[in-house]
Amino acid sequence: MQKDIWFQPSSDFLGSLSPTDRQNLLLLSQVQTFRRGDYVFHSGAQGNNVYILEEGRAKIYKLSSTGKEIILWFCLPGEIFGLAEVTRAGSREVFAEACTNARVYRIPREEFTRFLSRHPDTALQTIDLLSCRMRVLGDMLLNLVTDDVPSRLVKLLTRLASRYGRREGDTIFLDIHLTHQDMADMIGATRQTVTSELNKLKQKGVIEMKHHRIRIQNEEFLDDFHHNRTAS
Repeated sequence: MQKDIWFQPSSDFLGSLSPTDRQNLLLLSQVQTFRRGDYVFHSGAQGNNVYILEEGRAKIYKLSSTGKEIILWFCLPGEIFGLAEVTRAGSREVFAEACTNARVYRIPREEFTRFLSRHPDTALQTIDLLSCRMRVLGDMLLNLVTDDVPSRLVKLLTRLASRYGRREGDTIFLDIHLTHQDMADMIGATRQTVTSELNKLKQKGVIEMKHHRIRIQNEEFLDDFHHNRTAS
């Protein structure tokens, strides 16, 4: 299922670092706590810090001209965000919002860039992460332009399985809490349309949803669907 999306970024930047780099990086940080719905930062704010999620979940999104949320990605524990302004400072162009109660490591931008200059392995991990995110966002943009909603939804499920999937036998459990509205905001569709398409997949035995968590029960269907739409 994941052969064509090898460029998915790791959801655990902190865990990918060496123990020494991880310890030294966290020494530069201060811990902040956020309640569900709080902004970690908002569009227009100065990009003076980099953040690493210690616990909880956050979402990164933009607002359209009509005020609709366009979710770019979700952050899980260990993930770093707020990187876009690291080298040139400037104001944020996205929102970062806590989806649950969360604890976050906040690192001043200047301290982080100085750390990267002295720790090349962490610098390479950061470059790799940014490169992967660019590829994913480019892929999402292409899907919005060229695909219909069923195709965009299948590709979203494939990306989610690649990044958050936990395989147990023939079933893939997505270790992320998602509402129908969250998925709609990620593919530029209405909640009603996403609900309708998810119900079709459930009726075919492709997925099952319980408590806003998805189980993919027939990944072969998703592979075939993707292949047939690409070939047509």
